Amino acid sequence: MLPTSAAPATIPHADPLPAPPPPGHEPGTGQVAQPLGSPAASAGPTHRPTTVLVDVVVPVYNEERDLEASILRLDSYLAGLYPPGGPGYRVTIADNASTDGTGVLAASLASRLPHVRVVHLDQKGRGRALRAAWGSSDAAVLAYMDVDLSTGLDAFPALVAPLLSGHSDVAIGSRLASGAHVTRGPKREIISRSYNLLLHGSLGTGFSDAQCGFKAVRADVARRLLPLIKDEAWFFDTELLVLAEQAGLRISEVAVDWVDDPRSSVRIAGTAWEDVKGVARLSWGLLRGRIPLSDLRAELGRDPAPEEDRGLWSHLVRFGAVGVVSTLAYLLLFALLRGALGAQGANLVALLVTAVANTAANRAFTFGVRGRAGLITQHLQGLIVFGIGWALTAAALGLAHAAGWHGMRELAAAVVANLLTTLVKFVLFRQWVFARPDSPTNPEGASPAVPTQEQA
Repeated sequence: MLPTSAAPATIPHADPLPAPPPPGHEPGTGQVAQPLGSPAASAGPTHRPTTVLVDVVVPVYNEERDLEASILRLDSYLAGLYPPGGPGYRVTIADNASTDGTGVLAASLASRLPHVRVVHLDQKGRGRALRAAWGSSDAAVLAYMDVDLSTGLDAFPALVAPLLSGHSDVAIGSRLASGAHVTRGPKREIISRSYNLLLHGSLGTGFSDAQCGFKAVRADVARRLLPLIKDEAWFFDTELLVLAEQAGLRISEVAVDWVDDPRSSVRIAGTAWEDVKGVARLSWGLLRGRIPLSDLRAELGRDPAPEEDRGLWSHLVRFGAVGVVSTLAYLLLFALLRGALGAQGANLVALLVTAVANTAANRAFTFGVRGRAGLITQHLQGLIVFGIGWALTAAALGLAHAAGWHGMRELAAAVVANLLTTLVKFVLFRQWVFARPDSPTNPEGASPAVPTQEQA
């Protein structure tokens, strides 16, 4: 059982918790919230805990079949953790524009259970539901769970304990961490692992499981992160975690027991596509420096981002992610321009366009070099690397033509040459264009063509 004597004041950097909004008003969202004690949310018992330690949000959409059993089970479990007389708990049902009897059932549960409230929304979207419910809460720690309670509740104390102690800022349940016990089909297993691998490669994330429906965040941290999150649907979780990690916040992971609900209404294909678009949008925002993470660090009292000379493995992963995007862009341009410019012309233009973007992306994302100092020199060196790559691919296409290859064989030759070019480019970028004076790749201490971040 969690110690209930720990007041929210033990949480460092916490602002005074805001009072809940007046009944029927959800600022800036056009949504109607039903806070504790309002007539719409409570027609029965009026006794409510005056101090709320943890608020557990359960987003629901057309869940009248499972809602009552799940809420009763969750409420009973939390009542055992937070007995009367100490800081209390709350369960918030976020009715996510349901069209069945979910709303009526949720109101009935709120009238019967003193620790349950309902927030109604007029639009769908898990992220939208969490934003509204967390934004209207006065609890010290904000959590959420999927309504099917696929994650074992026994992991809940370990989830919130590091937040209550001040050790961590965000906590997540992980189905991929060591010690987790997961029951689900191979299709969902492959999709989950592939998605998290995509995040590791494209955004350099360190957490293991972005989408497990079992998370918690300190309220003062949530107040600062929520305005930065753009997604209102399933990518909300990932965006929250990526921004928290990029801002230097500590993320605690808990290995969970998890059983897949075969009746889940999640559209896998549509959700996967939206997630890919979210990854691209977030990567672009971070790459351009448009997300005010330094301000977030300052507000939460975090140290400035450390200057790092990323190691070989980090360079490879990040360079590979940029290379995948560049290769896809190259192939698309080559295919579009092949008819108008011929193979050699299409190859030249496609390489030139992608080379400039590739150099800029690797400069900031892979090797962590920012600022305008040395920018022109780096791009000129990048064009030299481009010239080497063009010579390799041009030679490959020439050999393909000499062998009488056309169509898919010609394209295959271009792909092989492009992969070889990628390898050469990585070596030159790391040991020449973006080498640091004190880097192992420049042991002599010679002045590199690009300045360090301190110089920039």
